[in-house]
Amino acid sequence: MARLERLALTDFRNYARLVWRPDAPVNVITGENGTGKTNLLEALSLLVPGRGLRGARGAEMARHGTPLWGVAARFVAPDGVPSDLSTGSDPVRPERRAFRRDGEAVRGRGALADSLSAVWLTPQMDRLFQDGLPGRRRFLDRLVVALEPGHARELAAHDQSVTQRNRLLAGGRADAAWLAALEDSVARHAVAATAARLVLTDRLNEEGGLGAPEGFPAARLDLLCPIAEQLRSRPALAVEDWLRDRLAAGRAADAARGGAGMGAHRADMVLSDRASGRPAAQASTGQQKALLLGVVLAHAALMTRHRGEGPVILLDEPLVHLDERRREALFRSLDGFDGTVLMTGTDADLFYPLRGRAAFCTLSDGVLRPEGGIPPADAGSMDPKPV
Repeated sequence: MARLERLALTDFRNYARLVWRPDAPVNVITGENGTGKTNLLEALSLLVPGRGLRGARGAEMARHGTPLWGVAARFVAPDGVPSDLSTGSDPVRPERRAFRRDGEAVRGRGALADSLSAVWLTPQMDRLFQDGLPGRRRFLDRLVVALEPGHARELAAHDQSVTQRNRLLAGGRADAAWLAALEDSVARHAVAATAARLVLTDRLNEEGGLGAPEGFPAARLDLLCPIAEQLRSRPALAVEDWLRDRLAAGRAADAARGGAGMGAHRADMVLSDRASGRPAAQASTGQQKALLLGVVLAHAALMTRHRGEGPVILLDEPLVHLDERRREALFRSLDGFDGTVLMTGTDADLFYPLRGRAAFCTLSDGVLRPEGGIPPADAGSMDPKPV
């Protein structure tokens, strides 16, 4: 598994300049609220498809008073081969992001997907089962993209076609042939995206109740989607024809609604306790957190088995809402994990069982200090420029 060897930030969020070289696969970063712990995790999350764990736009990431920002990371494979990935403001068009791999410019963040995968949990996701379905769908799609990078391109193409169709319908005088072409595109990409989601959910469900680590509840992950229901009993091409017909028949209703009533954007994810059958939406906050952590850890194991390497795991305040038994279960599950795990918290004592098994750093005033040590010599300066 590729390990994070170096993370460099330039004018990113609250960091003017920072270079961090992790000492171990599993790292615990503690510090007071507002010191920038989540910003470190966000920086890594920007190197995979999507807008990162905050869903922010590029212009929001530059340090106050600066026009450009940059994030650069080096990962080293088991055979010792390094891979350098970076993103940041485009110097010509600062409102846009640029991407580089091994020093060469690449087009779009999707080009980095084959080099890195990542999944994460944040405190905001504690309400994943109370809030609207977009958050649950994004969580599921991050798991899918980690296993199948091409899923991100299917989703982007689907959403673009849906948006164009919505605009045509809103105009009231859309050309029928143009609408048919867009509906064909929506159907093709929606079926491809849904098929990838089904592969992921089926693999997780088939492998031991999400392969829940000891101490975590065995869970079941289900996809609520009429397209998925069709795919379970019909060939993909037949489902495309079915969806294309449904979209054509629903043009008037979609125009009145202001959006497409069918498509990959209407799917929902249901997570439930396998033993009791109780949906996560009806469980306590602590049980929901345990179910989500179990999914993330099971997914990492699945990635290792099917792709030979696990994703980078970013856990922002993972111990919140967990009792002592579940905290210890989380720590045990990380034993032997050879990938990169970053965890944050305000109280280092809660991570005490990991001492000797993980590297600890304290974050203060934009500087990471190894526990019991001094900051690295380059902690306050770095050479990479925004890309």
